[in-house]
Amino acid sequence: MNWCHVGFVVFISFYCSEKCHEDHWPQHEALCKERVLRNEILFRQPESTHLGDCPICLLPMSTDGLGKSMIQSCCSKTICRGCSHAHSLHQKQQRQVRVCPFCRHTIPKSKEEVDKNNLKRIEANDPVALREIGKERYHEGNYEESFEYLEKAVELGDIAAQYYLGHMYQKGEGVEKDEKKGL
Repeated sequence: MNWCHVGFVVFISFYCSEKCHEDHWPQHEALCKERVLRNEILFRQPESTHLGDCPICLLPMSTDGLGKSMIQSCCSKTICRGCSHAHSLHQKQQRQVRVCPFCRHTIPKSKEEVDKNNLKRIEANDPVALREIGKERYHEGNYEESFEYLEKAVELGDIAAQYYLGHMYQKGEGVEKDEKKGL
C-alpha cells in the first residue's frame, strides 16, 4: 500500500508491486489530481446565491428562508437584515429620519405610501416590483392579473418570477394547466 499526497487531500493507492507502481503512477497521478480538483469544486463555498448579493455589504443573501433579507419599496433592492439592522441602529443613535439604507429615500410610514412607491416601480418596469405585485395578486386569488405581472417580470429577466409562473402552469391557476411549462 502506498500513499499519494496531493495538496491537503490524501488518497490510498494499492499496487501489486513496485514495478506496477512505477508503470501506473502517471495514470494514478492524473486521477489523483482530478479528485483533488473535484473536491475543491464540490466543497467550495458559493460566491453568491440565486438571491444575489446584498448591494451594501456585498455578501451573498441567505437562502435559509427565514426572512434574512427585505425588499425596499422605494428602490426594489433586497437588503440583508444585517445591513438593514445596522442602518436602523445608526439612525436611532443619530436621531435621524428613517431612510432606505440603499437609496436614502424616506421610509414609507403607511401601506398607501408603500403602494404608491410600488406603482412607481411597476410603471418603470422594475422586474422585482412586477414579481412582488404578481405574488400579491396571486395570494388574493386574482390569477389572471397575477399571470400578467409575472409574465412581464419574466420577460424582463426575473428568475424568481419564472418559478411562480411555473407553479401557476403546474396547478392550472389562471392559465391552462401545462405540465411541461410547469417544470
